[in-house]
Amino acid sequence: MAKNLAMNLLLDVYGVMLTNRQNDIMELYYQHDLSLGEISEETSITRQGVMNCLRKSERRLFELERKLGLILKLRELEVDIAELEQLVMTAEVKNEYLMSEIDEKIVEIKRKL
Repeated sequence: MAKNLAMNLLLDVYGVMLTNRQNDIMELYYQHDLSLGEISEETSITRQGVMNCLRKSERRLFELERKLGLILKLRELEVDIAELEQLVMTAEVKNEYLMSEIDEKIVEIKRKL
């Protein structure tokens, strides 16, 4: 299940960089949970062809993440946002120190974008 979630995230972020056929087969397998045989029937290619396409597409998605690191950056931003939300909730007392910390965090997040 965790592998499917990771692959779906990769597919959401980088799926547009696959060919249409690769993207379609990946979606059928990972998002619609079709078997190799079902995908084979739907796409009119052999089960081995479906398997080869899946493996090639998976390698491509992992390679894109390794080179671009968009998912890693997204996770880092999620952590920064959570920290910022915590600071905002704490800053209700209008503490000047906390407000400067919040400003620094905002600058840090903007730099990552």
